[in-house]
Amino acid sequence: MRAEATDKVEGFEPPALGEPYLLTPGPLTTASSVKQAMLRDWGSWDGDFRAMTGDLRNRLLALTGDKKGEFDCVPIQGSGTFAVEAMLGSFVPRDGKVLVLANGAYGLRAAQTMQYLGRAHTLIDKGDYLPPRGAEVAAALDADPAITHVIVIHCETSSGILNPVGEISEAVYAKGRKLLIDSMSAFGAIPLDVNEIRYEVMVSSANKCIEGVPGFGFVIARKSELEAAKGRSHSLSLDIHAQWAAMEKTGQWRFTPPTHVVAAFLQALKLHEAEGGVAGRGARYAKNRDVMVAGMRELGFETLLSEQWLSPIIVTFFCPAHEKFSFPRFYDLMKGKGFIIYPGKLTVVESFRVGCIGHMDEHVMRRVVEAAAASLNEMGVDTAAPPATAIAERAKLAA
Repeated sequence: MRAEATDKVEGFEPPALGEPYLLTPGPLTTASSVKQAMLRDWGSWDGDFRAMTGDLRNRLLALTGDKKGEFDCVPIQGSGTFAVEAMLGSFVPRDGKVLVLANGAYGLRAAQTMQYLGRAHTLIDKGDYLPPRGAEVAAALDADPAITHVIVIHCETSSGILNPVGEISEAVYAKGRKLLIDSMSAFGAIPLDVNEIRYEVMVSSANKCIEGVPGFGFVIARKSELEAAKGRSHSLSLDIHAQWAAMEKTGQWRFTPPTHVVAAFLQALKLHEAEGGVAGRGARYAKNRDVMVAGMRELGFETLLSEQWLSPIIVTFFCPAHEKFSFPRFYDLMKGKGFIIYPGKLTVVESFRVGCIGHMDEHVMRRVVEAAAASLNEMGVDTAAPPATAIAERAKLAA
């Protein structure tokens, strides 16, 4: 007999079958009922599955605060990067120009996507330590009237910076341009209410703060933008207008949908709602971060970012300067204790990342700190203090 999905808040039980906790920005540790929801097979054209797709779209729209019916939700197969490329290819006119705001790998990936699309773009690259600010966005828009759109990463997970999207939105619309938001690792835990922050389109993914499993992303866009996107896309499979039009007409995905992933995501959405929605999920992640960061600092670790830019999604730490510290060894020791951490993606200094999201709470994060302390001890590392040059670089760039 298959297990029935529920919408009650589950305790943060250990992963099944000795699986490690995934301290990553997604895929992440999921609730047992989310996994159990995938035990049934669904017909992709069947009425029951069409109803599931409709429910998914409506539940996601509800998280935006859209009361006027100005937006719609379009899920699309693939990873988050598929959704970002679909957004850029569908909503930026071929004669448009995009200002890409980058402060890490994912902003730079958006710029790379524009290169592949062969569409005009320019870049503000803030490096690894700082967010783009509204004033410099405004200045860039004044300097280049050809810019039609701006794209910003809501939470840049290569460093953990939570970018000031509200401030950036005000600058963009004051200059008469349009904002696109990659909220891949923030939507569902960080508010992105359309009544508070203006934007045309945002994208996210099933396996992030909603705590589903990988398999699709989703686009939330103004209906006027969806209508205007007809014929723009460079790609058959990444054409958001075509996907939207098909779903509106038939309730079906154009091509084979990730049926099991959709079923899991619906259960994850029910748990998200039962936890208190965006506010409840965000509060748990913030507590996870605070407990973990405090404990790691007691061991001597230092965060890449200053306090004001730390997100509740993922935190980047400098690697210790100690001669006996080796990140591959540290990674293996942490994995052996039940925790998979994430390598750094910085260009300047050696680092690693610890995610705060997923089906886990502050008690798990205390165990993460204990595992880190034990791992350092096994390596013969008596302090996790970073190189003095790394701290100096942080101070110089943050000044």
